This record gives sequence, C-alpha cells and structure tokens, in this order.
Amino acid sequence: MMISIFLHPIFQKKTLTLHRKIDKDSMGDTKERFIILDLLRGIALLGICLANFPEFALYTFQSSDTVAAMPTAGIDTVVKYLQYILVDGKFYTIFSLLFGIGFSIILSNASKNRKNGLLIFYRRMALLFFIGLFHLIFLWAGDILILYAFLGFFLPLFRNLSNKKLLVSTAILLLFPILVDSCITLFDWNLSAPVIKATKHLHDRFGITDDTFPVWLAEATSYAEVLKFNVAGSCIRMQEFIEGNRAFKVMGLFVFGYYIGKNRLYSTLNEQKKILHKIRNCCFLTGFPLSVLYAWNAMNGYPYSLPVTATLYAVSVFPFSLAYISTCCLYYIKNKERSIFSRIAAPGKMALTNYLMQSVFGIILFYGIGFGMGAKIGLIHIEWIALSVFLVQIVYSNGWLRYFRYGPVEWGWRILTYQKMLKLKIN
Repeated sequence: MMISIFLHPIFQKKTLTLHRKIDKDSMGDTKERFIILDLLRGIALLGICLANFPEFALYTFQSSDTVAAMPTAGIDTVVKYLQYILVDGKFYTIFSLLFGIGFSIILSNASKNRKNGLLIFYRRMALLFFIGLFHLIFLWAGDILILYAFLGFFLPLFRNLSNKKLLVSTAILLLFPILVDSCITLFDWNLSAPVIKATKHLHDRFGITDDTFPVWLAEATSYAEVLKFNVAGSCIRMQEFIEGNRAFKVMGLFVFGYYIGKNRLYSTLNEQKKILHKIRNCCFLTGFPLSVLYAWNAMNGYPYSLPVTATLYAVSVFPFSLAYISTCCLYYIKNKERSIFSRIAAPGKMALTNYLMQSVFGIILFYGIGFGMGAKIGLIHIEWIALSVFLVQIVYSNGWLRYFRYGPVEWGWRILTYQKMLKLKIN
C-alpha cells in the first residue's frame, strides 16, 4: 500500500515552490538547501536522543528487580511502553531515509558542477567510517555511523535502477529480516556466535562481570575504564546489528530515501498535500495499533517467535515513521513562515556535530568520570534530561549558525571530502 502511494502520478516533477534557501557555498557552487530536510533531521535527532539516553544512563542494563525498586517504577513502565510505541526504531528510520536523500543530492550537485559524484561520495563514506570508529571506541559503543558508512559504499549499486526497481528493492530489503529470522528459528542458527565469543574474551580480560556490567560506567573513575567498556561494547554492538538484521533494514531505507531524492519529492510538497494526507492517515491507522502490539510483545519478553516479531517490527516501524514524516511536512506546508521551523532545523543542519555531542553530554551526565547519575535514576527522569539536552542543542546550534556556515565537525568533514579549504565564517 505504502509503495503504491509513492507511485502516484502527482509525484511527477513540478515547479519548485517550497520554502528553500539558495546560496553559494565556499567553493562557489550554487546550492539549494531545503529547510524541510533539516527540520526532519532535527526531529530525528530529538528521537535518537530519547532512544539512546536510557542506554547512556545504564537504565537499559539494570535488572528487573533494580528497576522495580526505583521510586519512579510505576510511571517508568508507562514511559517504556510509550518508548516502544512512539520512539523505538522510528527516528533512525527517518535519519536513514534522509541519508539516502543526501546521496541523491550529492550526485545531483556533482553532475551540475561537472564533478565526479561517486568519488566524492566514496570519500565521504570513508571519512564517516573513521568518524564512526572514533565514536564507537572513544565515546559510545552504541554508534550507528560506522554501519551507515559501511552500507553507504553499496548504495551506488542502486543508482541506475528505475523507480519501480528501487521500490521493489526497498520492499525486499525491509522484509528480508523476516526470512532470516525464520531460517534462524528453523535451522537453529547463531549468526552472532563469533562476536559473542569475542565479547566474553574481552570481558574476561578487563574484569567485566555480570554483576559489574550494569554499573561499570557509572562507577568508572578513569577514562581508561570507559575505554575498556567501549572496546568490549563494540563487539556487543556488532551482535546487535547481526541479531537485529540492521544492515538489511538500513539498506532498504537508504534505497527508499534515494528514490525520494532522485525524484525530488521533497521539493514539491505544496503539490503533494492530498497524497501526504493519505500517507499520514493510512500510516497512522496501520502503524499505531501494530506498534502497540509490538510494544506489548517487547514489554512481555518477546513471547512471539522471531519471525512474528520481525514481521511486527517491519509493519509497524516503517509506516509509523512515514506518518511522522508526512505529518511534519503537512504542518510545515501550512505554517512554513513560523520561526520554530528554522529553530528546530538548526540542529539538523549540523546533525553530525550534534549526534556526537549527545554522546559527550551522556558521558558527562551519567558516567562516573562525570556527574555519575547513571544506574541511579528512573526512565521518566532520563527522558526529561534527553529532552533538555536537545533544547540546549537547539540554542547553541542556532547561535553557532548565526556566524558560521557549517557545524564544526561538518566543516572538517567537508574539507577532507572535497580536499579544499572551505570558508567557515559567514562574513
């Protein structure tokens, strides 16, 4: 149903009428920057912060008895349900779609300026891989950038496919985890066995036990202890990628994002209101109840089989994410002159900097080498802290972008990508 909606004839290219910024970058190239993309990226950052901070705060690692003994245990249960319904998987989905759109924009801009778009993109992915590796080891073992960079190398393989084949590829990739989990159940496979073995080896070497694991970071008194946990945690992260079939999901979202970008669907939103209304209504009607069912399954220890759980994830997360996107687009179309959009878009314009900064905030707030709040507070307080961190990011992002063209990490990333010094200050 969702795929057929995006094949609607009104998605043909039309005159660009949506709010946009047209300027010249430091290399003299004329560029368009659509606020809606930065706005969605900013909203995705908020959702990612809400999703990641329970892990930063070590709440996710606590035993059920420890969680039940917290004074906020009752409200925390409600918040956890809401997390599974409204947050889990939805915002990395948005981020992944935007990644695919970004790939199409890189190719388009390179073509206009007679440059090798693939070379630029591959160089950009190589740099992102090293940024992700740094983040994974030295800041937080829950990094996603390294997976994005790795899968990004394969995205150009889809660039010459027709619209129909792009949509078919999207559907196959998003549904493929159901087949994988069915085979795992049927044949008793353990695909993550090598990284589980590596994790055990590193835990034994560093002295991380089942008892110390949930509080290790909160009790860490030196950065060396954090580094040990992250090195071992990088193997756990690989285990999560494997067991969650994350590569297929993210690749499918990349391809769908590329389809959106290739057809510049984000540039003609004024003409798409009717179809956006249909997407919003259909996706909320299907995504919300299925997300509630998925949440019940997760909160009750996954009583459903792996294939059923994978199916629930596929038919709930993706539609609900489209519902979020279409709702944001419709509200933006109707109220695009409001300053709130540019305020929230500012963190999205320097999304890489802010993604890394969320990890810095997490270390300072929750680890023992910082304020040591981890493993001590309930989920409701953690989410309020996450919201507060994002509000701080809105403030400093808007302040920074008053004087500078790019976020600090984005600036360095661009210099190394284009191999040319770029002007940072606006004036």
